[in-house]
Amino acid sequence: MAEIVENNVSADGAPQILTFNLNGDAVTVEGDHECSLLDTLRDRCGIISPKNGCAPMAQCGCCAVLVDGQPKLSCGFKASRVAGKTVTTTEGFSGELREQIAECFVRAGGVQCGFCIPGIVVRAVALLERNPSPTREQIANSLKSHLCRCTGYTKILDAIELLARVRRGESLPPADTTGQIGTRMDRYQAAEFVLGDFKYIDDITIEGSLYAAMRFSDHPRALVKSIDVEPALEHPGVVRVLTAADVPGQRHVGLIIPDWPILVAVGEETRYVGDILAIAVADDQLAAREAAARIVVDYEVRKPITSPEDGLKPDAPQIHPNGNLLAQSKICRGDVENALSASTYVVEGHYSTQMIEHMFLEPEACIAIPTAAEGNGRTGLKVLTQGQGVFDDRRQIASVLGWEEDRLYVELVSNGGAFGGKEDMSIQAQTALAAVLCDKPVKCTLTREESFRLHPKRHPVQMHVKVGCDAEGRLTALWSRIIGDKGAYASVGAKVLERAAGHATGPYRFPNIDIESKAVYTNNPPCGAMRGFGANQSAFAIERALDRLAKKVGIDGWEMRWRNVLERGDRFCTGQKLTKPFGLKETLLAVRDQYRAAKYAGIACGIKNVGIGNGLPDRGKAVLTVEAADRVTIKTGFTEMGQGYFTICIQTACQETGLPPEVFVPLCDTSAEVDCGQTTASRATVLGGLAIIEAAKKLKADMEKLSALSSQHSALSPESSVLTSLIGRQYRGDYACIYTNKLGADVPEPKTHLTYGFATQVVILDDEGRLKKVIAAHDVGKVMNPTLLEGQMEGSIHMGLGYALTEDFVVAGGRIQSKDVMSLGVLRAHQMPEIETIFIEEPDPETAYGARGVGEIGLVPTAPAVAAALEAFDGIHRTQLPMKDSPAAQALLGVKRRS
Repeated sequence: MAEIVENNVSADGAPQILTFNLNGDAVTVEGDHECSLLDTLRDRCGIISPKNGCAPMAQCGCCAVLVDGQPKLSCGFKASRVAGKTVTTTEGFSGELREQIAECFVRAGGVQCGFCIPGIVVRAVALLERNPSPTREQIANSLKSHLCRCTGYTKILDAIELLARVRRGESLPPADTTGQIGTRMDRYQAAEFVLGDFKYIDDITIEGSLYAAMRFSDHPRALVKSIDVEPALEHPGVVRVLTAADVPGQRHVGLIIPDWPILVAVGEETRYVGDILAIAVADDQLAAREAAARIVVDYEVRKPITSPEDGLKPDAPQIHPNGNLLAQSKICRGDVENALSASTYVVEGHYSTQMIEHMFLEPEACIAIPTAAEGNGRTGLKVLTQGQGVFDDRRQIASVLGWEEDRLYVELVSNGGAFGGKEDMSIQAQTALAAVLCDKPVKCTLTREESFRLHPKRHPVQMHVKVGCDAEGRLTALWSRIIGDKGAYASVGAKVLERAAGHATGPYRFPNIDIESKAVYTNNPPCGAMRGFGANQSAFAIERALDRLAKKVGIDGWEMRWRNVLERGDRFCTGQKLTKPFGLKETLLAVRDQYRAAKYAGIACGIKNVGIGNGLPDRGKAVLTVEAADRVTIKTGFTEMGQGYFTICIQTACQETGLPPEVFVPLCDTSAEVDCGQTTASRATVLGGLAIIEAAKKLKADMEKLSALSSQHSALSPESSVLTSLIGRQYRGDYACIYTNKLGADVPEPKTHLTYGFATQVVILDDEGRLKKVIAAHDVGKVMNPTLLEGQMEGSIHMGLGYALTEDFVVAGGRIQSKDVMSLGVLRAHQMPEIETIFIEEPDPETAYGARGVGEIGLVPTAPAVAAALEAFDGIHRTQLPMKDSPAAQALLGVKRRS
């Protein structure tokens, strides 16, 4: 066994040597073996299946490997500890086992973005070696070290149960091979994700690449007096250090308002602790990070604004030149004051929701690669991004470089989760700048702590409401004042608070409304898009108020909602009359019996817009290109981030053309002009689907023409020969919804959105007040793929339960207090209750196959339904999230209740 000593050398001065068995082969590695096993495997051995989700915290499980058959979290495990031992990753499993694992996880739907799954697979294999027939509870308990932000764990447990049965000799359920809409077609590339073979950005190595690291602000608000980069430049391996003075183009970026500097300059104030002051570029990642830490910044520290209320005070310092009020939205209809006065019952309350971290498992990463000069002498740049909008990334990067957009090629590498948190650019512009100025490829990957600092969060929102009803419980009026902490930069916060206002009534009829919302800058981390986009904050307030009114009227929560939910022809909060069919009442009927049969149950309804709307165009674009006799690419502007959009693209193309799914390859890059904007507002399936339908119909028409000709002149006319004749042809699809109106537009019949999702959820507690079951009934319009849809809903509910009970991203004085993954309160597999999903199909006549987007609606009603169930249990009307004081939360957190 090799001698392991400190300082990289043995006692005789020889290089430090580590020898161990890796996936059946003896390996010898030189270098610092006091580093983590994860770094050794990834950086020195070329093993990519263990993922870096939180190093060195060892709290997410993505990096799990087997050491002498025992699962270990390799980011917190020193490499020196494996000397003479056997390390096994998914790459080292037998071919038969790898095939079994892949097929079981894929068929069961136990994978979405895929980033967490290889670690979970390692844990599952170790479990099944010890216990070939584990119970579902034993499987869940074995995964306590693992996080999944996408699936809600239900289908992961299904997959491991299936794997156990297959290893005992049972057969797999058959796979769908038609690819038709409505079938359970396997997720595109799912086997690669399951086994860890898919290369996320941090898994990609570019020869000759440099590495970048960011120097973040030390203070939420401080004047930057000087930045001394010399100590960093003196560090071994450092190539260059960049500051604001090095930016050749526009220094500020933003999806709506360009107020976010990619580098804060000397003489300017920092606005939050995630502001970037300098970029260190070095030969390797460690040197770049060490160099960034050596950059000396001289500040004049100033008192931060840490609440929107303080930000609106007349004497408050102005965070941005135009003041601290970013945006204000108002909706008024009828006479609220008189309606409330005439109401039989009126309730008034203050409700608040917390800041939430997205906690996507893959931290931010980017690679930028200079490309050779074209005939016009201009060099170019290829950027690999994980963002939710490749064309927005291209536009903003070009503005920073001072380039025309056509010099940039931006390609999506399917990301390891986003949930809205990768709409804004993170490090793409900084990485691109470093690559251009150094004229070499540059890679940058953030640590989890850096990710916490940098990207926007869910808005914490304060809501003051007054709601009235008549003696029968029919709603009469709503008065609502909403204020959201925007944080340091605009992001899409104006739209989030606009959406909160537009959804303040929930899915209920209100003849009289007076609603006002404000988005206010502070020196807290920026807040932007996150699943639900303001609708779930508003849902908590209105649903809680309805529960109070129901008690006054003397009816249960189901009946209160039944008497007031929107029906066809009613007017929604935004003023839009709902003229198309929808199945909200059907969702209520679907849950009624279980709600009324349960001893402790809560109920809530939800509505969520599909598409951005509010006067902005919603576009879907696609290009189908016949590349070969057996290959048709689908170019789309929307992002695959675990939700299954690429799979839906293939199913749509199969449905329209009749070709098999293996022919189609979906891609997202800027080589074809298919700019659809951000993958947001639950709109990719609806808009992208419409575009693919149009393009695929054109392809099908040409195929039919050629087939007819072929049948006249040849006895052989297979589909492949038809495609051979079409190689090189492109088929475009372009859909645009351009008829929506701005919120508050003075028009007779405003139409604010293309369509909506509708839901009712019931939460049931046991006799101890613990989560027992969630029933989610949703009008989805059309079930495009049952497996993907169930997974989306189960993952949404997981996020909604955490939002209700345990999750919180704590910031005090503008400084982040949530220091690690565990502190966020994201639920683990053993903490999840049973979930039952019920899908109503009331097609929307304007959308792809009638489908309604489902990415966000799944957690809109969850928190208020939990709150209502808790009130049924202990009589406490809770008004603040998270409800950590509740028996349900205490049970999840392992706190014993006092008898």
